[in-house]
Amino acid sequence: MADYQFCKGCGEKLFPEDVSFLLSRTGRIRQILYNNERIATVRASDGVLTLSIKGADTVHKYLSKPNQRVTMCEEAVPFVSAGKTAFSKHVIDIDPELRAGEEVLVVDESDNLLATGQLILSPEEIHSIERGSAVDIRTGVQQQ
Repeated sequence: MADYQFCKGCGEKLFPEDVSFLLSRTGRIRQILYNNERIATVRASDGVLTLSIKGADTVHKYLSKPNQRVTMCEEAVPFVSAGKTAFSKHVIDIDPELRAGEEVLVVDESDNLLATGQLILSPEEIHSIERGSAVDIRTGVQQQ
């Protein structure tokens, strides 16, 4: 799933051989852990992986810029890294291949990881609509 969602080879980097799993009551995988630290959660509704900061950092190091990234202006960095919503007016760059609903890495202008979250608008909408939320932040680096 990680290869499909992020890119080929990402699954091997994100999930080494000695990962462990937390299962739901129905026996489905809910969380993926490495050294007892959550790397990702499998969203029950559609099977998409949502990343922890540790998982996002692994993907961030593996993928080159601008893949899977939403770049924020310096003004928004303290808020986004604290887990607050990323607004369209603060987005200065975005991977044009992204689609609304995808899991993304939120970075600053120097490509430092700030947060992970779900893209609310498409890249075209973010550039044309200067108002509203662009990324629903799940976890910021300051929340760890």
